Amino acid sequence: MTDNMNTQTRVLVATLLSLLVFVAYDYLFMPKTTPTAADRNTSAVTTQKSAAPAVSEQAPAAKPAAAQEKRVSAMDRVTAKVETSNATIEFDALGRISQVYLKDRQYRNKEGGELKLFNHPKIPKPLEIRFDDPKLNAQAFATPYHVSVDHLTVADKPRTLTFTQRLGEVTVEKKVTVYPDHHYDVSVKVSGNHPWFISPGYRPDIRIDNYTVHGAMIEEADGTLTFIQDGDAKGTEAFRKARIAVAFDRYYATAFYDFDKGMDVVVDKDADENPILFVKGEGNARTFHGYIGPKEYKILQAIHPELVKIIEFGWFTFIAAPMFKVLLWLHNFIPNWGWAIVALTILIRLILYPLTYKGMVSMHKLKQLQPKIKEIQAKYKGDPQKMNMHMMELYKKHKANPLGGCLPMLLQIPVFFAIYRVLLNAIELKGAPWILWIHDLSVMDPYYVLPLLMGASMWLQQRVTPSNFTDPMQEKIFKWLPVIFTFFFVTFPAGLVLYWLTNNIFSIAQQLMINRMLEKQPKVA
Repeated sequence: MTDNMNTQTRVLVATLLSLLVFVAYDYLFMPKTTPTAADRNTSAVTTQKSAAPAVSEQAPAAKPAAAQEKRVSAMDRVTAKVETSNATIEFDALGRISQVYLKDRQYRNKEGGELKLFNHPKIPKPLEIRFDDPKLNAQAFATPYHVSVDHLTVADKPRTLTFTQRLGEVTVEKKVTVYPDHHYDVSVKVSGNHPWFISPGYRPDIRIDNYTVHGAMIEEADGTLTFIQDGDAKGTEAFRKARIAVAFDRYYATAFYDFDKGMDVVVDKDADENPILFVKGEGNARTFHGYIGPKEYKILQAIHPELVKIIEFGWFTFIAAPMFKVLLWLHNFIPNWGWAIVALTILIRLILYPLTYKGMVSMHKLKQLQPKIKEIQAKYKGDPQKMNMHMMELYKKHKANPLGGCLPMLLQIPVFFAIYRVLLNAIELKGAPWILWIHDLSVMDPYYVLPLLMGASMWLQQRVTPSNFTDPMQEKIFKWLPVIFTFFFVTFPAGLVLYWLTNNIFSIAQQLMINRMLEKQPKVA
């Protein structure tokens, strides 16, 4: 650094480039549908503290032998079906949930049919039971259950179906009570003293993309949230008295939860190092609470307020979660999600206006001082110490802060990251139209109109914002940012691009208004 003015411009460019790096990282390096070895090596388990002490029992056999896989596939036939107003749940011959169809129009697939939560069903399936005894486990996978009823309709009250399996002297009874809102209770009884485990199932595989986390999450007894992404499972990890164990993709989840007693959860891994969850059965009988369906805030909150933790917002959850609640609140008054996003953007701009105003005023002062700064730079070119001293005297005399334009921008970065995560993870935007050609705010603009408008607005914002660059290279990088951002935003969900476009438009309006105000003030002598 040769002077404080150069420091200011470097911080400004670094701030903008940090946004670019964040976008580029999500686009290029977030786990793909099938993680490669390189992907697995570049990611890390996202956890807020170390895993809990391991339970004494060993994890269940996670990878059955080939012969056992064949026997499992023979048990895939549907033996029972439960219908609710917005879902169809199918059970196979082993008393597992083999498929869930979502009926609501919001969750329909591209062809307009009911959405299947498991496109490529993997082991373990939800409600799959495994025994610690290998022989008993093999027998269990080869013996079908007897089901009490093959079809149930759940209307205004829960209904129960019972699965019974006889393994010689061992009897397994599994009672599944299904509620109208996608959640269920499962009570398991195992005769004799045979350690067993039950799984909430492998995660749904509907929305796996480059932008969001997919894998598993454990809420420990003390409220700590531990995330294990696909490709990052390390093997057998155990958590005592966990409150939630969930496997999820971007929009959908399958979970067990117990906020009273807690659960002893074991996280194993499959051949691709993706996490698979099991919960240890305690004694001969145990009841678990489960959920399979969309990570929709209102549904989860209605089942239990703490279940909303399943909705993952990343590092800035402490900002994103309240922001998401504000968006939901706005939607109560503005039924269109697109206009609700616009209203949220305006609200954020109003809250941040004092910071924005201070930054813009500081930038304007620095622009007025630019001739004097260049004069000092030329005069003391060979003496950096004297040059910096005179620079500081100049700033002090005119009450100008060389970092005043950057600090407000730095403080706004967490807000952007938070809204970024909110709009990426909100399933409420799936299938939600805005206007004209935007029929789904959760997917990219099919005609690239919003990204192009966003890039144009970013360019215009640069034109009306006072710049104080002293380094030509920094200025060139700054001017190319609208093009680079437009390139990355082309594939982003329309709702996120709409937020950024609206934010730019109001930034331009604020800048023009402040420019006019400052032009009326006397210029620096």
